[in-house]
Amino acid sequence: METLVWNNAMLVSGIILVFTFIGIFTEGLHGFHRAKFALAGAGSMVIAGQFFGFYDPELAIEAIDWNVVFLLGAMMTIVSIMIPTGGFQALAYTIADISQGRLYLLLIMMGTLVTVLSLLLDNVTTVVIFGPLIILICQALRVSPIPFLLAAALLSDTGGVATLVGDPPNLMIGSAADIDFNTFFAHMGFIVFLAWIGTVLFLKVLFRKELSVTPEAPSFQEREAIADPKIWKMSLWILGAMVIGFILHNDLHWEPWFVSALGLCALLFFGKNTDMDEHFAEVEITLLVFFMALFILVGGVEHSGFLRYIGQFIIPFVQEDLLTATILLMWVAAFLSAAIDNIPFTAAMIPIILGMEAQGVNVTPLWWALSAGVGMGGNGTHLGSTANVFIVTISEKLAKDSGHPEYAITPSVWFKKGTPVMLLTLVICSVVMVLFFDFFSTPLGN
Repeated sequence: METLVWNNAMLVSGIILVFTFIGIFTEGLHGFHRAKFALAGAGSMVIAGQFFGFYDPELAIEAIDWNVVFLLGAMMTIVSIMIPTGGFQALAYTIADISQGRLYLLLIMMGTLVTVLSLLLDNVTTVVIFGPLIILICQALRVSPIPFLLAAALLSDTGGVATLVGDPPNLMIGSAADIDFNTFFAHMGFIVFLAWIGTVLFLKVLFRKELSVTPEAPSFQEREAIADPKIWKMSLWILGAMVIGFILHNDLHWEPWFVSALGLCALLFFGKNTDMDEHFAEVEITLLVFFMALFILVGGVEHSGFLRYIGQFIIPFVQEDLLTATILLMWVAAFLSAAIDNIPFTAAMIPIILGMEAQGVNVTPLWWALSAGVGMGGNGTHLGSTANVFIVTISEKLAKDSGHPEYAITPSVWFKKGTPVMLLTLVICSVVMVLFFDFFSTPLGN
């Protein structure tokens, strides 16, 4: 095995990476959006790469994983078309009607809906749709929204781990390791199902006081009808077709982004009066730019040899005890993802794992451990995922507007309710990994 020698290119790329990540992770302190630091880091990496001879603009463009960028952009546009139809609101109020004031049943049903949607949509989109609806329902029932808001965040984070398209880190891992939709779901679906069961049962224990209240049981029958039933029904049919496309994408030799692009194209044609400018304006361009800059940044570090240099010190440990390395990676990834954003951490880990694979190491279980770790770790703190931040923000606004400070999800509330859920799901994932390690360690394609 070739031993890499430390050089100036590695030093410079490592310094740029560290300073960029510090800027990204401390955006709450200095007030600059993380995308700005990612762009500055990407530009610095290209310039330094040209000067030291390890990177250039052409390699930077090649480093961008366009599958991730196009897939996210297409799904964001599809959701922006679906939201104004009123279909999601109708689903939420139907669930409230069925629960008839039984709060734990309402939590399970709402949590199930959020989880199912998180299998296809990113977590942020899911909680943006249902967070305000949960508040409206809880205000009508005159109960605390905290158990339901926390359940939405925790279960969306958990559910997103199950599929290739459910969470941005999964997209990055699947694209880098060439993992198809079916293989991803076959490995992560069962783990996520058990983690979901554990989370739902644990939430009943954590919120036993809040969920034991007997609320008013108003009827939501007088709510507004679906504004555009034609587009809503058509979008559901198209989403169903997209699921089939995701399942068959490997056999069809289609990348997941192409499946989502076909779905978007079909929806635009069926909704012939759809204002494309309006819906494309809803796409989170800042997030997509952040991804592209991050890919360019990490691509430069990879070309400098810095990540392979680090990887050569990890390889002996992985080769000696692959199971322990897998479990350790999962827990480290979870705790780091609870403290910082899981997307940059995933972006940095992928080339290291790929480097070990190039040296002949069986890294298959490390991919599953990374996905589970960064996904479940997002539940650890109120800053662990963007979905968490959104839920905390709307709870704070509700507390201020309603004059009920107890409705705010503070860091201490999250530590008491959310962190135990993260630990429980990690234990569940670890047990499943140990019991079925032969399955998770079987090389991809076998």
